Amino acid sequence: MKKFMDETFLLSNETAVTLYNTFAKDMPIIDYHCHLSPKEIYENKRFKNITEAWLYGDHYKWRAMRSNGIDEKYITGDSSDYDKFLAWADTVPMSIGNPLYNWTHLELQRFFGIHDILNSKSAPAIWEKVNEQLTGEGFGARDLIKKSRVEVVCTTDDPVDSLEYHQKLKEDASFDVKVLPSFRPDKGLEINREGFPQWVEKLSAAAETNIVEYDDFLGALKKRIEFFHSLGGRVSDHAIDTMMYEEATKEEAAAIFAKGVKGETVSLEEEKKYKSYTLTFLGKQYAKRDWAMQFHIHALRNNNTRMLQELGPDTGFDSINDGPIAKSLSRLLDSLAREDALPKTILYSLNPNDNYILGTMIGNFQGGGTPGKIQFGTAWWFNDQKDGMLDQMKALANLGLFSRFIGMLTDSRSFLSYTRHEYFRRLMCDLIGSWVENGEVPNDMELLGEIIQGICYQNAKEYFKF
Repeated sequence: MKKFMDETFLLSNETAVTLYNTFAKDMPIIDYHCHLSPKEIYENKRFKNITEAWLYGDHYKWRAMRSNGIDEKYITGDSSDYDKFLAWADTVPMSIGNPLYNWTHLELQRFFGIHDILNSKSAPAIWEKVNEQLTGEGFGARDLIKKSRVEVVCTTDDPVDSLEYHQKLKEDASFDVKVLPSFRPDKGLEINREGFPQWVEKLSAAAETNIVEYDDFLGALKKRIEFFHSLGGRVSDHAIDTMMYEEATKEEAAAIFAKGVKGETVSLEEEKKYKSYTLTFLGKQYAKRDWAMQFHIHALRNNNTRMLQELGPDTGFDSINDGPIAKSLSRLLDSLAREDALPKTILYSLNPNDNYILGTMIGNFQGGGTPGKIQFGTAWWFNDQKDGMLDQMKALANLGLFSRFIGMLTDSRSFLSYTRHEYFRRLMCDLIGSWVENGEVPNDMELLGEIIQGICYQNAKEYFKF
């Protein structure tokens, strides 16, 4: 019997242990997609206690606590931070089998040197031990990033954002981690979403462009892309909950836009045309600047209307969407490829049933001298757990070139989430180690080391060219 989460955690054979310790363990991190706050990084935010660092905004934990029967006042309500921590400690033993159980203990071990198992009995002592460290030196937001050997952080930013703190960080020679903006124009694409006309007004102000017609709108988006680029931005991100594509002329898109800015509802057919033309325009802009374009597909958001009205979005009431994606995705990518304007693209789906769709789709559009130009992105959100990560890696290996994979990201709002890279790296080394042990690949440490370090770090470094 192995000891709980010891040095060989998730490593099931000797080759995996060697691969992890020799090639993966100490590699730097390029966090090319997350939801950290640039303001908190710039200010080197300090946390008054473990609840603030651990539970504020973490809808993964909130969902588990609700499933454990915890009252909402101990989750997002007005209970004390200590009582919220105790409620989480009561939930942890019930989360065995959920990645939260392992992530919780990895974070306690790696950041705070605490190897005790968290439960209701150990919670008071752990609360004191962690908080004593958090209130001391070396545990601000910047310190936690540096301790995790992070070289690049890509935050998620609306085109109308001022990027004030990105500018300040760029000018701050005391912090050598690159904190770069990612262009997330979802509000400009969701023409039927409430608030679209108001967002266009904000874009007009941010771009210092009087947006009257669709051409003005596209010009404003282009100006903001250029602004993001000037601050080191090299990545866009799109939440595509329902994949759709319909050929459209610019004149058609312009007429639909005119309806949207008046607050009128457009038909499904019109929405498809507007989104398709606008996305294609954006893709061309990304390609011109050698950006990477990310599509996060198949989330079903805000399922609980009452809780949405009470707490707002991103509070733990999202799930996996279904529906066809292959044909629409293919047509969208092809519309750009036909004009030799397809940027580097990373495809993620929240639905694991799409693994083989994405794994084969990327092979249709590779080329141009960029290894792995079209990527099957890492297991995302509900899938960034043991089975989900392994399923994604196996699908990619079966259908493409696993060795060109750009690896893990955090997709998190927590500065303690970098241990997820360790979790991923251990699983990757165990997978490759099992291939070696089974005689499926040679025991060539030079080759395997190059592949592992590529997936951990080097592939992303070469791919994004930050």
